[in-house]
Amino acid sequence: MTLGAQVLTSSKLARRVLSSSFVKAATTPHGIDRYIEMIDPLWSGTEIRAEVTDVARKTADSVTLTLRPNSNWTGFRAGQFVRLSVEIDGVRRTRCYSPACSEFRRDGRIELTIKVDPNGLVSRHLQAQAAPGMIVQISPAQGEFVLPLPHPRRILLISGGSGVTPVMSMLRTLTDKAFNGKITFLHYSFTEDDIIYRRELEEIKAKYESINIVHAYTEQKDGGDLHGYFSKEHLLAADRHYAEAETFLCGPLPLMDAVRAVYEDEGLTDQLHLEQFTAPVRTVSSEDAAGELVFSATGTTVANSGRTILEQAEDAGLTPEYGCRMGICFSCVRRKDSGTTRNVLTGDVCSDGDTSVKLCVSEPVGDVSIDL
Repeated sequence: MTLGAQVLTSSKLARRVLSSSFVKAATTPHGIDRYIEMIDPLWSGTEIRAEVTDVARKTADSVTLTLRPNSNWTGFRAGQFVRLSVEIDGVRRTRCYSPACSEFRRDGRIELTIKVDPNGLVSRHLQAQAAPGMIVQISPAQGEFVLPLPHPRRILLISGGSGVTPVMSMLRTLTDKAFNGKITFLHYSFTEDDIIYRRELEEIKAKYESINIVHAYTEQKDGGDLHGYFSKEHLLAADRHYAEAETFLCGPLPLMDAVRAVYEDEGLTDQLHLEQFTAPVRTVSSEDAAGELVFSATGTTVANSGRTILEQAEDAGLTPEYGCRMGICFSCVRRKDSGTTRNVLTGDVCSDGDTSVKLCVSEPVGDVSIDL
């Protein structure tokens, strides 16, 4: 970026003028952002854009991006997530990822570690194509999966697979704050080669007496601290004082369910805080699969299979935008023209027409029409 471009886009007065209604009207329909980005691709009056400054592939099925956001970025709290948008074949695709860095990273950059899904369009694209200089768009940080203030004196972090990222952010944030309470970090992976932050976790364990790092391998039979899947015995082995701790959990659904079951049996659910990256899997009954689902904007009609509207749209060959697929990021919100829908997370039923629904967690109940 030239010095002139820096002056143009960094001055508060210039930014106010460039964001004014006059400039907006003069640059319709494209908007001033489309013109200024030719000079400085990070500049935007409203959007949070970020430049990829580093790409690391720490395991065979992950990619770690370091991002330098523009001045519209206002920071995040450890455990939150952002919606990252990238253009693929001319179409903007959005997914949700949790920063893995500390809240207090000194250079102000953001680290996102992305688990590559063999069927995932965006994750596969980023693993193959991400390179320094690439520009992406991110949302403000969202989510309530955060450490309470003041911090509890005893903290238990449990993660599995890509669920390591928000709890890794919590761990890094706590060490940066010189937290002097007790921390136990129990992480599940298939083998030691699948641990994204293995070296850093080993260094943290060696440096801090108050932090205990426990590795559990579900497939590797040697090495590590524990083997097999989560159980109460694993919990006791990791931290025999777990009942005194606030627990923060993120990982695949089987791990989440197993931990939740133990905490329910122990009467400790108030101490369990979790982040779930997938919507619950439901068994579809014949009663659910009734009526027709109409996608009015494209003139497509399908027999209701009882699955979520997003899944049925994709089955019909449509490509609606989505992000989290778990009902929290609002990327897939569309207008319901008519009919009744059920929220798979809450069970709430809505029969109002001309209302907005989240496609990823809404299922049709009988005949439904969606503006898609």
